[in-house]
Amino acid sequence: MELRHLRYFVAVAEELHFGRAAKRLCITQQPLSRQIRDLEDELGVQLFYRTKRTVRITEVGEIFLEEARKTLEQANFAVQLVQQASKGEIGRIAIAFTGSALNIVLPTTVRQFKTLYPQVDLTLKRLQTVEQVEAIHSRQIDVGLLHPPINDDKLILETVYQENLVVALPDTHPLAKDESDAISLKQLANESFILFPRYIGSVLYDQIINLCRQAGFSPNVVQEAMPQQTILGLVAAGIGVSLIHSSVQTLGRSGVVFRSLIESTPILETAVAWSPDSTNLVLPFFLNLVRARKKKEA
Repeated sequence: MELRHLRYFVAVAEELHFGRAAKRLCITQQPLSRQIRDLEDELGVQLFYRTKRTVRITEVGEIFLEEARKTLEQANFAVQLVQQASKGEIGRIAIAFTGSALNIVLPTTVRQFKTLYPQVDLTLKRLQTVEQVEAIHSRQIDVGLLHPPINDDKLILETVYQENLVVALPDTHPLAKDESDAISLKQLANESFILFPRYIGSVLYDQIINLCRQAGFSPNVVQEAMPQQTILGLVAAGIGVSLIHSSVQTLGRSGVVFRSLIESTPILETAVAWSPDSTNLVLPFFLNLVRARKKKEA
């Protein structure tokens, strides 16, 4: 038995006329009659009472009609689901992000994604870069917004955002008076520093330390903290100053002033990462939005 047999049966049951049913199905009457007889033979029951003038559905035919309609409705629903899934309109996607990705890249991308694909179940997790790599491999997440470099050739990475470092100062600090002027790193030689722990991002951490050494001093790190809101809170409290990625300025923390540096600073990259083996049908549509956002900024 095939779905077409059910469609033929329902058409005859609703029209109670083989000619009209055949016209509705865009086939000729003779093949339709043959298909109905084949269906009856397969089921071992009579579905219609036929005379030269009338067609009536039998009692068992009425029972079969109800179930046939349910089956056809479910089949149509399955087709719609598959078509929607292929277009990224339904499904689910798990996205991980770092703190800096939350400042700029993630909000605009997710907002647009939810507008275009409102039926997709979206899960967001804040994870560090190393944690994201593990989560992608274990399929806990589908895609991550993390910071290169990573030592993993089994993932695909595309850089989507780049930013410099800036100095975060308490608003009572003498160097915070004129926010329009860049300052030299050498002016921070005697300051206490607040940095993120090295294990969070050893490459950037070491670059910051080397940058200070190139300016003639080793930074006096009095506090390590995470996340970035905590670092800014400690700066606002006057515990020290910090070198931090520029997108953190979007947080608008009171009591903190940001100043750019005269020296060239390390570039913090945010990349989108995913497994080439992913079978998530929604993933390509999320990636397209991330790429479109980068292209718009370029």
